[in-house]
Parts: sequence; structure tokens; C-alpha cells
Amino acid sequence: MDLKDQLKNLFPDHVSQEEPELESKEPSYWLQDDPIICKYEKRKGKPITILEGYNGADSDFKKLAKDLKSYLGVGGSFKNETIIIQGDYRDKIMQFLKENGFSVKRVGG
Repeated sequence: MDLKDQLKNLFPDHVSQEEPELESKEPSYWLQDDPIICKYEKRKGKPITILEGYNGADSDFKKLAKDLKSYLGVGGSFKNETIIIQGDYRDKIMQFLKENGFSVKRVGG
């Protein structure tokens, strides 16, 4: 007996409403016309990828940073309206951003 059956026994008059699955591909971030700039640098001998040029809300940019870090499985930070990702992941980041509807410009290298 699963949880739904137990709830039906407790509340026989209740009509359950199934929540619709979110299958639509609506953008979860604010999209902009200007491209996001994806740069590669080395700081203290270690490679980093820098994303800048997003002119939407900071909360959307922070959400984008969190999603990128979890997608890549690496560390990073959000400082001064830039996203800093540890490592050289320009190709994967550009692919992720294009899949989410952003235009991306690669700078350097």
C-alpha cells in the first residue's frame, strides 16, 4: 500500500489534482540581445574561465552561475557582475549557454 492509497483511506472525499509536468522549454533566465563574453585567463598559474556582459538581474546571473557550476561539476564564484569558473571549460560553457538561448562571444585563444 503506497502513500496515495493511505491518503485515500484517510480522506475519501478528497479529489487529488495531478501537477502538470513542466515539459515546455521556457527560458529560466532573462535572455539578452548582446552576447555574453567568455574569456580564458590564468591566475596564479591556474586556468579559469570568465563570463561577463550579462545585463539582466543579479539573481538571474547568480542562478546561471549555480547551474553552470553544477553542470560542469567544478567550483567557481560570482563577483563584480562576472562569473568565474575554475578550469578551462569554454567549449562546454558556450554549448550550455547556446542551448539555453544565449548568444556567446569567445574572446582570447
